[in-house]
Amino acid sequence: MSNFIDYVRLFCASGDGGNGAMHLKREKYLPKGGPDGGNGGRGGHIILRGNKQFWTLIHLKYRKHINADPGKAGSGNLCSGSDGKDIVLDVPLGTVVRRAETNEVLFEITTDGEEKILAKGGRGGMGNAFFKSATVQTPRFSQPGEPREEDWFVLELKLLADIGLVGFPNAGKSTLLSVVSAAKPKIADYAFTTLEPNLGIVSYRENRSFVMADIPGIIEGAHNGKGLGLRFLRHIERNSALLFLVPADSNDITGEYKILLNELKQYNPELLDKQRVLAISKSDMLDEELIKEIKRKLPKKIPHVFISSFTEQGIQELKDVLWAILNEE
Repeated sequence: MSNFIDYVRLFCASGDGGNGAMHLKREKYLPKGGPDGGNGGRGGHIILRGNKQFWTLIHLKYRKHINADPGKAGSGNLCSGSDGKDIVLDVPLGTVVRRAETNEVLFEITTDGEEKILAKGGRGGMGNAFFKSATVQTPRFSQPGEPREEDWFVLELKLLADIGLVGFPNAGKSTLLSVVSAAKPKIADYAFTTLEPNLGIVSYRENRSFVMADIPGIIEGAHNGKGLGLRFLRHIERNSALLFLVPADSNDITGEYKILLNELKQYNPELLDKQRVLAISKSDMLDEELIKEIKRKLPKKIPHVFISSFTEQGIQELKDVLWAILNEE
């Protein structure tokens, strides 16, 4: 079973607020003391917290029902009830939260340590001491605590990376990632070797670096959910720039690039606003004459680099181009 889980459905219930106390002070020398009922405590929240050490939602996959503690009731002598304990769930950066029934996006977690309340605990009710006034000196009533919030939620992970690798299955994305970073993705000579995104830290000059994500291969019709299309395309949304990878042995390099571009456009037209670079992989198969001929047919508006992960031809040039795009004003 894969350890990469990017989608979970959870039932979350916060805690009920504690009831306020209805109490009148009665002591040996104070037979008719005033109201001294304390307030109830707040119910526990359910909170999501961003944690940059997490890359997957697997730790939540089997926690289907999450319930926070209720607040305690108030008591006499102006004693307030204690608050219910909050439940804090750590999630990876790039987690988007939706209400399951309506699919409404509630929020997303993008920074380390960021906290958002998923289900708010009910407020504690006021004790009768709170309601004492000049006109009502002995209130014989108190306020109940607010009820808890409960609902089904969907947590969906969209990987955050500087560069997203886009290409058909078997274009050489995993091999490239293994060459430019310390990531060790599964590599084999057949389609859909990669079924989950891999992240790698790419070292650059002067001890600088950027993050590259190997997104599983797209197929034509992915935007309609063909193959594992929608699941793959979701991760592309959260990359700063896109590196399109088309192998040199493709029958139509420009045509393949246009199909990939169209899949992104059909899924989310805003993806076309991202900076793009085209890399021709497996270029060690080409001689100078073939490279010149291919160059003439390539799209004019985006930078292109001929690379070979096997011989490392063009790899440093590719890093330079990507770094320049990520850091341009």
